[in-house]
Amino acid sequence: MINIKELLKEAVKKGASDVHIKVKRPPIMRINRQIVITGYDVLKPEDTMSIARSITTEGQWKKLMDEHEIDFAYSESEVGRFRTNIFYQRGSIGIVMRHVRTDILSFEQLGLPGVLEQISLFQRGIILVCGASSSGKSTTLAAMVNYINSHERRHIVTLEDPIEYLHADRECVINQREVGLDTKSFYTALKNVLRQDPDVILIGEMRDADSFTAAVGASDTGHLVLSTLHTANASQAFGRIMDLFPSSERDQVRQQLAFNLKAVICQRLIKTPDGSGVVPAVEILLNNKTVQKLVIQNKLNKIPDAIEIGRDDGMQTFNQSLIDLIKSKKITLEEGLAKSDSPEMLKMNLQGIYLDESNRILDDS
Repeated sequence: MINIKELLKEAVKKGASDVHIKVKRPPIMRINRQIVITGYDVLKPEDTMSIARSITTEGQWKKLMDEHEIDFAYSESEVGRFRTNIFYQRGSIGIVMRHVRTDILSFEQLGLPGVLEQISLFQRGIILVCGASSSGKSTTLAAMVNYINSHERRHIVTLEDPIEYLHADRECVINQREVGLDTKSFYTALKNVLRQDPDVILIGEMRDADSFTAAVGASDTGHLVLSTLHTANASQAFGRIMDLFPSSERDQVRQQLAFNLKAVICQRLIKTPDGSGVVPAVEILLNNKTVQKLVIQNKLNKIPDAIEIGRDDGMQTFNQSLIDLIKSKKITLEEGLAKSDSPEMLKMNLQGIYLDESNRILDDS
C-alpha cells in the first residue's frame, strides 16, 4: 500500500497543487496546471479504501459511508495541510487532495492589483472574489484577511467548509469556524454569527439564497462580508446571485446588490512563458455611482463598459489586465488571447485601437 505521507511529501517537494488518487491508475499530481502521472503502482479498490480510512476520523468516515462524499482539511505533520475531497466513482473511492500553503502571501507576491489593499479596508458592504475552480479565490481571500489582520483592529469570523488557511491573531481577533466540526451547517453559523460581535465576516462560498440574505443583513448593520462566487467575469456576479432567487424576488435582490455589493474581484490563472508557474489576470469592479445606477436601472449589460472607463478609480477589465501582463512579458500573447473573452478586441487594443459603444474607433491618446 502507498505511504500517504511519503506521497504528499513528494507532491509538496515537486510543487504539485493537487494529488489525485483513483482505482486502476497510479497516483497523479497536477504540477504547473499539467497532469503528471507518478511512478507508483496502479491502485486497487482496497488501496484507495485504505488510504481514505487512514486520513479520516471516525465521524468523517461515517459521513463518507452515509453520503458517499466528504470535504475536509487534512494535516500531515512535517508535510503540510491539504483540502481533501473523498468521493465514490464507479463504485470505488476516489480522492483529491489540494496542497494549501501555510504561508500567506501578500498581494504583491501573488501578483494582485494594489487596489486590493484599499478594498480590504472597506468598513462595510459585500466583497466577492470570483472565478472558476482552481483560480486562486481562497488564496486571494486569505491575503485580504491577512492584510486586514496587519492593518486594523477588528474581530474577524470565518465560516468555511473546510478551513483552508490558518490565521494567527495579529492586530485582529480571528475566529475560524469549520462546518461539520465547529458548526452543524452554514445556515446555523450564518444565523448566529451576528451574535458573536464580528466586524468582518468571511463566508467561504456564496452558495445559496440563505448565504446572500445573511450577507445583506450583515452589510446593512455595518459589517464587512467577504465571500467567493463561481462566475467567469465580474459583471456576471449580479446575474449569478439573482439566479439564486425565484423570479418574483429578483428585482428586490438587484436593489440590494446596488446598495450592498462594494467590489467584485474576478481572476484567472495564466501560465508564465517558461511554464514554471502561473500569474493572475484580474478584473476589478468597484460599485461607484455609475455602476450603482446601472444596477438600479437593470442595465447590467452596460457594466463591462463602466469597468473599462473606471480605471482611474482602480477598476480594470480582463483585457486591460491581460494587456499589462503581455506588455510586461509575464505571459505570452498566445496565452493572453486564449484567456480573453474578446480576443479580437484584445488584438486591437494591443495595437492602440479602442472602440466606443457604437463600435467607432477612439483615439488612444
